[in-house]
Amino acid sequence: MIAGFNLAKQSKQTVAGLVQKRFAHDLIVSPKTGRTIIRTGGGGRSSSNGHVVTVFGCTGFLGRYLINRLAREGAHIIVPYRDEDDMRHLKVMGDLGKIVPMEIHLRNKDSLEAAIRHSDTVYNLLGRDYETRNFSFSDIHVEAAGVIAELAQKHDIDRFIQMSSMNADVDSPSRFLSTKAEGEQLVRSIFPSATIVRPSFMYGQEDRFLARLAMSRGLSVRINGGMTKVRPVNVSDVATAMHKMLDGYNTAGETFELVGDKVYTYKELLDYIKETTNLDIGDINVPKPIASLMAKAMNLLPWQTLGADEIERMMLDDKLTGVKTFKDLEIEPSSLEITGIQYLRRFRTNLYSDEPLKKGVVGAKKVFHTSYL
Repeated sequence: MIAGFNLAKQSKQTVAGLVQKRFAHDLIVSPKTGRTIIRTGGGGRSSSNGHVVTVFGCTGFLGRYLINRLAREGAHIIVPYRDEDDMRHLKVMGDLGKIVPMEIHLRNKDSLEAAIRHSDTVYNLLGRDYETRNFSFSDIHVEAAGVIAELAQKHDIDRFIQMSSMNADVDSPSRFLSTKAEGEQLVRSIFPSATIVRPSFMYGQEDRFLARLAMSRGLSVRINGGMTKVRPVNVSDVATAMHKMLDGYNTAGETFELVGDKVYTYKELLDYIKETTNLDIGDINVPKPIASLMAKAMNLLPWQTLGADEIERMMLDDKLTGVKTFKDLEIEPSSLEITGIQYLRRFRTNLYSDEPLKKGVVGAKKVFHTSYL
């Protein structure tokens, strides 16, 4: 062991006329495959952390945050895409040549295999909030996940990290959640050391959670009287957790439920949005059967709307099942009350700025004092 450390200390590399030393902590040996991963450089995007990572679903909401964290350490990242316009913003996140786009099709196994054959880590972030004519929930969450896990096992990938969802359950009334649970089981049966990640509703820039509540004028949040309890989590915290799993071999084979620091009802969230944005959001409650019919009708529109299955999910409380959480990754989740303003500020009307300053209040109409469970 000592000889190994001395060897690592004596290892040198000449770059641009400078001598770079490599130390023992620059070397990582995979306990699964014995593959050696060596860091080079002084750190940052122009260095290399030795990893080649494939991120399926990278063009989605969470993908950009995860790739940003991987790229700033110098990882080589394979970016599988279907539409070239969807991945252009990812290319500038890494140094020249570090972000490698590859066109894929989920029903073309050869294209999927080409995207992972040179990688040591695979993230599967694939997921859909609604079904389309081309892809059902089962196609994305089960069949595609199974094929990717099978290929990862075939090419002896070190780490496989599967994105699932909070409340995933094969017996769930929501097809989204039941297929997510089926996907978990299939991935684990093929790749036993896979890490399963179950985040709650994620919020952040361009999300489909806080933004939808702010734009909905209260219609969507009055399902179940607005009393469904959720634990929304900052997308940056989820990306940080998944980034730590890259070298966290102690997370292999584990399941993580990533939730925010507090429990909120939809009604409390709407009150917070009202006071933060000064929006006049209504309080109409819509019974579930009527809401489901409305969602089905809106799905006939040519653009993305609220799906009927999402109505089912809005009826379910977030419940922890006793698996690992942010605490096991030594991460303190962000507070929605502190960070939410970053994402809601753009919804403020001109009336917010026209409000006169009130005694004891600086830069805001009111202060949010609602207590949470």
